[in-house]
Amino acid sequence: MSEAPTLVAFLGGLSGSPLEEMVAAARRAAALDSLERALSTGAFASAILVTDSQEGLTELPAGVVLDVDTEAFHFGRRLARVIDRYGVERVVYFSGGGLPLLSAQEFVGIAQELSRGAGLVITNNLYSADLVAFSPGEAVKKIKLPESDNPLARLLAEQAGLSARPLPRSVSSQFDIDSPSDLAILTLVGGAGPRLQGLLDCWRLDVAPYRGVLAYFIESAAQVLVAGRVGSQVWQYLEKETACRVRFFAEERGMQAEGRLQGGQARSLLGFYLGEVGAERFFVTLAELADAAFLDTRVLLAHRGIEASRADRFLSDVGRHEAIEEPFLRQFTEAAGRAPIPVMLGGHSLVSGGLMALVEYAWQEHDRRLGGEG
Repeated sequence: MSEAPTLVAFLGGLSGSPLEEMVAAARRAAALDSLERALSTGAFASAILVTDSQEGLTELPAGVVLDVDTEAFHFGRRLARVIDRYGVERVVYFSGGGLPLLSAQEFVGIAQELSRGAGLVITNNLYSADLVAFSPGEAVKKIKLPESDNPLARLLAEQAGLSARPLPRSVSSQFDIDSPSDLAILTLVGGAGPRLQGLLDCWRLDVAPYRGVLAYFIESAAQVLVAGRVGSQVWQYLEKETACRVRFFAEERGMQAEGRLQGGQARSLLGFYLGEVGAERFFVTLAELADAAFLDTRVLLAHRGIEASRADRFLSDVGRHEAIEEPFLRQFTEAAGRAPIPVMLGGHSLVSGGLMALVEYAWQEHDRRLGGEG
């Protein structure tokens, strides 16, 4: 058996409304781009694309095996079956649409580290993973198989005894495609692979709201508020890479991976305040604290015990309040659009990789302007 690792990408489970279909198409294109980029390095033995449908997958990159299963999906059981079926000893798993900016050289680095020996798990986020590289593959037999990929790296470390190696926190290791807001940011900052870039060029998403907040990151007198599932690494990045002051509300990190979301245990300080004063006053208060705000709305929804549909969440992310069915989310999104300051709404990626990408792009634009003036 080859010592080189095998790529295992999971893709599926996303369809329905036009925005959901758009994100599904983007994740499909990103997965194919990432597999092709990684395989082009020669650092991987093969690649397996695990999916529930062949739709949009007629032209696979050379070296990719398609594994289709339309049965009821359980992430952990499906991953264990794939590892057993193909005899995978060194696994580099990533979610479809996960880490679309990860470079070929970064894939090589992961493959090289994993090939040095067994007993290792490499991940972009130990508590909410999009990429999990591990060896041996049979380590999955020692863990309680999770329903989603979020806790996989942590379980392999805690229950299978693998040594955890987190990837450096960077734009490429943290940016994920979870919602339409991520696609708008990617449209602005660039860096997508050829298939995904072709879609973004066709969609021509509105990037004006994101372009409008760039100046705050490089202005020492400005203040930006960030709230949601944000780790200390993002705080450190913002402290080091922005000129502005940052007001930080880190709440409910890992709520899905640790079961607090499903158990109705998620709690948010901002959520308590929102419940006391209502949406209009909430955003007036934010305007007294900052010049722009980035909100992970999934935490606020979880705090209130609201199970808004994915279609509604996506509509909220792009500010289309009139089409949202869930009453609270519709009112909240409308109030955000009327707020005295720019308010960016989204999920976890917005306040992690998306935010980091915007900061990096803000400085690139700043440097280009200076170069033009010179």
